[in-house]
Amino acid sequence: MTKLALTLLCLILLLAGIAALALRLRSGSILAHTPAPSRMKTFPRLFLWAWEREENLQFINPREVGVAFLAATVTLRGEEVIEHPRLQPLRIPDGTTLIAVVRIETARDPQPALSDKQRASLAELLIKFTRGQNISALQIDFDVTMSERKFYGDLLRDVRRSMPAAMPLSMTALASWCVYDEWLDELPVDEAVPMLFQMGLDKKRINSYLDAGGELRAPLCRSSLGISTDEARASFKHTERVYIFNSQPWSETTVRQALERSRNEKPVVP
Repeated sequence: MTKLALTLLCLILLLAGIAALALRLRSGSILAHTPAPSRMKTFPRLFLWAWEREENLQFINPREVGVAFLAATVTLRGEEVIEHPRLQPLRIPDGTTLIAVVRIETARDPQPALSDKQRASLAELLIKFTRGQNISALQIDFDVTMSERKFYGDLLRDVRRSMPAAMPLSMTALASWCVYDEWLDELPVDEAVPMLFQMGLDKKRINSYLDAGGELRAPLCRSSLGISTDEARASFKHTERVYIFNSQPWSETTVRQALERSRNEKPVVP
């Protein structure tokens, strides 16, 4: 084979590879992260957080209300990954959009190793909840220090690669992450739900910023909002999904009030 022929052959193979890659990218077969609207566009706008207590939500309308329920609390201690599964019953009507929420906590003594081995064990445990019956999405709830960010970022990437491609991956986020931070930008999640309640020392600063017209700067924080029934925030008209926490068991009255507010504050279409 002449040098010219070899060069032409290499060029043809290169162009064929580029075309195949473009086709795979277009089909989404090698993308680890699909934009949130494609995964969550059919979800109800209102979600009730159902924490660790007995909840009877048989009265909700699944077309209007979804449920994000605490499926387990996981404690990281040393090299251990300790699961505390939900023990309280949850009653919901057929057809309810269910999000499995897993809370991750860290022990103080001994502190978690945050090793590759521990991350792999934790990712495997989290993936288990994506296989639950009628589960539509996975939401991970955790606190993180600056030194722990790489561990949790790598964890989310591990989980995203292993969970069903069409299933959304959600996380909760401190309001400060959404306003003053950039570490969320590269995370492979479909939404980061800003927790605009129980904000502790950040409460005054965040509320002042939002009341003055400030926006949640992180793109992942703009499609959803987390509020509480006893700490009502300002309007959520620009929000596609609203998660509401209730410190008491949900009742028909409290759900109706949440629905009325949701209907009165429909998303603003640009």
